[in-house]
Amino acid sequence: MARVDRTTLLRPAPHLELALHQPERGYRFNADSIHLVHFAATGRAVDALCDLGAGCGVIGLSLLALGAAKRGTFVELDAEQAARCERNLRENGLAGDVVHADVEGLDATAPCGLVVCNPPYFAPDEGRPSPDPDRTRARFGGIERFTSAAARACGPRGRACFVYPAGTSMRLLAALRGSGLEPKRMRWIHPRAEAPARLLLVEARAGRPGGLVVESPRIEEL
Repeated sequence: MARVDRTTLLRPAPHLELALHQPERGYRFNADSIHLVHFAATGRAVDALCDLGAGCGVIGLSLLALGAAKRGTFVELDAEQAARCERNLRENGLAGDVVHADVEGLDATAPCGLVVCNPPYFAPDEGRPSPDPDRTRARFGGIERFTSAAARACGPRGRACFVYPAGTSMRLLAALRGSGLEPKRMRWIHPRAEAPARLLLVEARAGRPGGLVVESPRIEEL
């Protein structure tokens, strides 16, 4: 059964507003995606970006609206989410294409300057699956599939930006290196100034180890 959609108004910057369709119930984007938007928007604008596991497209669409890229490719396995992403792309007047496919089958013959990904946070055998199948697909899966796809999509000169839970961040870092991507920029996200980090934001590129910049942490509750 098709899910009922709800329109969410999102402001990736004070002067910008996006109307995004997402399911009223089930998996919906959250603050983690918005943290990744602002992290990935830092740096020189590129011609093309790729949003892996795009969902309704919140990350890539926000970056297009911010001028971080001229055009986007949105890769999403779930048919309903891919349709929402295409609708959001069209109704917000942004340029790009939606690819209804698994990231493992991504054809990256034309590398993108920027790849972004908010991947599943849990391994397939880790934790308790949700009764909602959409939530389960979004939260459970091997991270290596996404880092390998990112390495193919960004090529030798692009950059790949990920968000991942701080407590299992070594899993992401190991997967990036295993895919030939070296972390070059990091930022920790803390819920409060005195609290341990909740998330890690990472920018990685093809290349040798070294040159890592750790930015000042971001505090969610000021």
